[in-house]
Amino acid sequence: MLTKVDDRVGTELWMSNSEASRRRLSETLSAPTPDRVSGVVVEIGAGLRARAAEVADGMARRLIREVAYSPNDPLLEQLRIASVHANVATLIDILVDGMPVGRMQPPRAAVEYARRAAQREIPPNLLVRSYRMGENAMMRFCHDEVGRRDLPVALGLAVIDRITEIVYSYADWVTLYVFETYEAERERWLDILGNVHQSIVHGLLSATTPDPAKFEAATDYRLDRVHLGVILWCTGNKEVDILNVAESRVASLGRQLEFDGPPLVTAIDSRTLWVWFPFAGLPAADPGALRSAADLPAGVRLATGSPGHGLDGFRRSHRQAAAAHLVATLPGTPSDRSAIGFGDPGVAVVSLLAEDMEATRTWVREVLGELADDTESAAALRETLSTYYETGQSHVRTAQRMALHRNTVKHRVAKALRSIRMHGGTHERLDIAVALQVCRVLGGNVLRTPD
Repeated sequence: MLTKVDDRVGTELWMSNSEASRRRLSETLSAPTPDRVSGVVVEIGAGLRARAAEVADGMARRLIREVAYSPNDPLLEQLRIASVHANVATLIDILVDGMPVGRMQPPRAAVEYARRAAQREIPPNLLVRSYRMGENAMMRFCHDEVGRRDLPVALGLAVIDRITEIVYSYADWVTLYVFETYEAERERWLDILGNVHQSIVHGLLSATTPDPAKFEAATDYRLDRVHLGVILWCTGNKEVDILNVAESRVASLGRQLEFDGPPLVTAIDSRTLWVWFPFAGLPAADPGALRSAADLPAGVRLATGSPGHGLDGFRRSHRQAAAAHLVATLPGTPSDRSAIGFGDPGVAVVSLLAEDMEATRTWVREVLGELADDTESAAALRETLSTYYETGQSHVRTAQRMALHRNTVKHRVAKALRSIRMHGGTHERLDIAVALQVCRVLGGNVLRTPD
């Protein structure tokens, strides 16, 4: 007969054997078999897909911060961000669908970014470095997803090994593809006939001690004249042959506007031209008149600097055109104007304020209060008050310019100023006038969307 002690020992032995069996069964079910590993990789991919925007945005911010380029080119930055998002989406698709890397098509945004980088003379090593940094960032997100799941050690290690193989294979493959694209585009770009090599122009613009004689010998463009710097660029998705624009339209301006010789033209990329027009005397730098005379095709926009004499004028006029171009190409800036000049009202000030958009946005809203709202009523008040300041605070001239009744102008001005005061604003008239110009030029970049 079994004693109670024997019963207890037997029960404990049975429980011990049962626990060991359950543990062995659990280990068997979670063993890192190929099917089990693939299943978890698909789960990881699905988790990343739910966080795709977060992953891509974080990766893009890091690349912009740590791999900085010298050209101040908003479009190039937009393409870089689009390339990051496209690569992340493609890699996640590979994790989820299990498609072999070699059967994929490279993301179109990544290819276009490589082409533009070649045209802008971005060093190819920075392109490669960006992909290596993206590869490392992607692995950190993958590790995070694995860590969120309570996987057995052996299975977790096998999953990480498999994901590492996929991520690194994709990075090697896409890096090679975009590098070849870069090299082919760079070779094609350098072979374009009649295009002054941009490195010669960059050298004169950026050198601490430029060599004007060497520049003139290389370009056959004299610097002892008045120069008007101009930037032409294509907008929208429709491809425009910018070099054809240079040959067929820009050169013909010399006969219409009495330039002192042929202009200097250099293609920065397939959608952007830098141009200098030489004059014997001081010209009228009206960007609208210049564009009209050029008869540029739809989708081509123009930015001008102010005329300047000699080497300093050559460089300064281009910097001003580049500042106007920056203002015109900021995301959210009104794009209904086909031409913009550095001398246009507000452009010079806005080009400086645009360097810190967050601070500018805060300042405009502090100065204008409810007048900074993105509404039709606020826009009407802003336009009236801005015109009122431009006409020397004359109700009569404001009414004439805006084709309004004088009483309507007086009512709008009073309402606008009352709105600013109600917000607690104690700013000077100059601050208000500048803030209104910023709103006119930058539009939705600084306006507040009402709740």
